Amino acid sequence: MESPVQLLNVLEWAYATGVGEQPRAPGPTGRPGPGLPGSPLTRGVPRQPGPREPGTPAASGSPIRPRPTGLVVVVLAPHDPMSRGQLRRMAELARDQGHEVRWEEARGGPTAPVATVGGLAGPLRRAHRIVIGDPFSRYVQLLLTITRARELVVVDDGTATMEFVAQLARGESLVRWHRRGSRGARDLLFAPVSASARRMLTPSDRRSVEVFTSFTSLPVEPPPGVQVRANDFAWTRSAFGPPRISRGTDLVGTSLVETGVVDPEYYLGAVAALARAHGATRYFAHRRESAEKLRRIADRTGLEVVRPELPLEIVARRGPVGGTVLSFPSTVVHTLPLALAGTGITVAVCDIDPVWLTEHASPRAEGFLSEVTDTARDVRRLPASPLSAP
Repeated sequence: MESPVQLLNVLEWAYATGVGEQPRAPGPTGRPGPGLPGSPLTRGVPRQPGPREPGTPAASGSPIRPRPTGLVVVVLAPHDPMSRGQLRRMAELARDQGHEVRWEEARGGPTAPVATVGGLAGPLRRAHRIVIGDPFSRYVQLLLTITRARELVVVDDGTATMEFVAQLARGESLVRWHRRGSRGARDLLFAPVSASARRMLTPSDRRSVEVFTSFTSLPVEPPPGVQVRANDFAWTRSAFGPPRISRGTDLVGTSLVETGVVDPEYYLGAVAALARAHGATRYFAHRRESAEKLRRIADRTGLEVVRPELPLEIVARRGPVGGTVLSFPSTVVHTLPLALAGTGITVAVCDIDPVWLTEHASPRAEGFLSEVTDTARDVRRLPASPLSAP
């Protein structure tokens, strides 16, 4: 796993499939205790006595861990501080479910990749089933060339799952939707590894492939043999909430500017217009949004910028959260309606005007963003046309 969302979806997959399911131990009142698969967490998030990397000894007073489930979660730690912080907290939640978490500083220096791959080679060869979070990741593709697992599971890594299924169905190379063309020699050198990973992710008589996804309305039919299992965020709903709902409106940020898809000035104009039109008071930042961009948003709109410490599905489920949540086309327009089911909260999505796209955006960008919105269920559509001017 390389992102907090991937790790959240691994916990959802383990809950949905009953991985390591065990009887719940009685708590002090005789009722089932917290932190076990299938039971709510009484405190929501484990106590965090201070900043520490997963793997360090727990501070005195930390919750007692349940019996091991047999699931080993490998975190390939990114550089981004926000992602690392969220991953720390998600790792604690995973441990509280009885899963082992192995934190790898996979990008910690020139020798880190060699050490990481070497350390994981044995477990990967022995594993019968491998669960991955990002089939487009070069790191993951490299590790896939090592494994002999007969079962592969791909859990959601946001909207990229839609493109992964489409490319697999068409027999294409695995390329992220927002990339424009080849990056040159590096791509050519890595091409054999990428091709090998794509073959591994294609079902055969030796290997099964499952996609665990909240994107139930995929834009294409999955390839023959690929099993699709629905993620309805049952673990999140059982472990957190129901949320306290405020009268205000919350706006969810995206990293479309950071990935070079949307022009920053148009984005700021759209955020300001949405905030005015719907009375938004808070802006939940995406973990990859830049500090400078967030400062400009706060200065221009007066919105309170919130940097969540956990994936938004958990943050919203814990509350407080606005009665309306606004978003641009992104993963949350598919996941929040599931996580917030039965709460009465409205999730609304604002379309991306093609005018907002940068000249560097890939030819696929406009159609892909439209698919994200068109396939979302239980959301309210907001037009982009009134927001075209920056």
